Amino acid sequence: MNPRILIADDQPDVLQALRLLLKGEGIACVVVSTPEQALERLRTESFDAALIDLNYSRDTTSGIEGLELLAALRKLDAELPVVVMTAWGSIDIAVQAMQAGAADFIEKPWDNRRLLNVLGAQLKLAHSRRREQRLAAENRLLRGDDGEPFIAKAPSMQPVLELLRRVAPSDANVLILGENGTGKGVLARQLHRLSRRHAQPMISVNMGGIAASVFESEMFGHTRGAFTDARSDRIGRFELADGGTLFLDEIANIPAEQQPKLLRVLEDGELERLGSSRTIKLDVRVVSATNAELPAEVAAGRFRKDLLYRLNTVEIRLPPLRERREDIAAMANDLLLRFAKRYQRDSLRLSPSALRALEDWHWPGNVRELAHVVERAVLMANGALIEQVDVMPSVGSSASQAPTSSGGALNLEQSERAMIQQALTQCEGNIQRTAQRLGLSRGALYRRMEKYGLPL
Repeated sequence: MNPRILIADDQPDVLQALRLLLKGEGIACVVVSTPEQALERLRTESFDAALIDLNYSRDTTSGIEGLELLAALRKLDAELPVVVMTAWGSIDIAVQAMQAGAADFIEKPWDNRRLLNVLGAQLKLAHSRRREQRLAAENRLLRGDDGEPFIAKAPSMQPVLELLRRVAPSDANVLILGENGTGKGVLARQLHRLSRRHAQPMISVNMGGIAASVFESEMFGHTRGAFTDARSDRIGRFELADGGTLFLDEIANIPAEQQPKLLRVLEDGELERLGSSRTIKLDVRVVSATNAELPAEVAAGRFRKDLLYRLNTVEIRLPPLRERREDIAAMANDLLLRFAKRYQRDSLRLSPSALRALEDWHWPGNVRELAHVVERAVLMANGALIEQVDVMPSVGSSASQAPTSSGGALNLEQSERAMIQQALTQCEGNIQRTAQRLGLSRGALYRRMEKYGLPL
């Protein structure tokens, strides 16, 4: 895309000459004749650089108007490179402009080569700075500031990443959809970290966990004496999130009678605490999540259509784990590091066969199920290497699903013993081949056979 430059000068012939010169260099120009017009264009459009005159209608020598415009432009966009022009060649004005944040200056009448060199250098610097900011944002996207990872290398996750890049810096309300356990809360935290509100709090609320009787008090707060047990004033979740992000998890579970109250706050950006008539104005971005199909809930009359419109300015759908198998190994290894640290088993690692078993499972419980499997493997592994047998009973091996004679499910030890016995039978008692089939070392297999009283 060609770079765009904002040019401000009160002389039409100057504007025309600059437009023709820069057009030949593939640079698009937006020209204005007053400081007010320049500020108005910058409020509504984005530019790669600005070229502004220092003198306008008030006088012709002081440069005050241009310095005021420079300050106002930098206040609107501190990263915008601004090159100033003056016909008077005053070194004092040029110095003042540079001290006020100008990137460079040009004297009128200008030399075309110098003007193009100066603007070209500033455009390159601006491009480099934007690229660095984008890389930093992507790094924050893939690993949050608190070390919580957001692993998203699978092709099915690329549309999610693209939406994050576009939407996170805005204040648009976001609705996150996905099955249980897909990581909707993790995605919500990434949205907050990448927003301009990242220095402010993110308040999370499980909407399914709030009883209808205390909904208003929890969400909007109350004053002392508002009801029997209100012994002091209380700040609600909306106020706590003022300036930041409010994450409404399981939004489909909000009681029908409370939906109009939530809608009113979202529409007006203001609320009254329970028991008070004083209106409190708020600046809150709302991110919601649910595994329910909200259009079906609307059709059934359980969810208000206008509330849905307020919540899903942008909708992001997280794919289930079975559709992002390319991420499973990275997720499993990250979970292993965290659980190993928690349980002080830092030397643990996953064997290739264990990773293959994890990647082959269909994960009905998604990331939450994967975390459960890895945590259990960390607790139960006998050695430093987590083998296939340590995870397979948890991820749907035939042994783990076999019924007992009484019709119940086998427990973990019964499953493991049955699987080893089955492998020994299939390998005709050959220890080496049995260990390879199970993804174990010979020593690990011997230890398990001894544990379960299997003949050596």
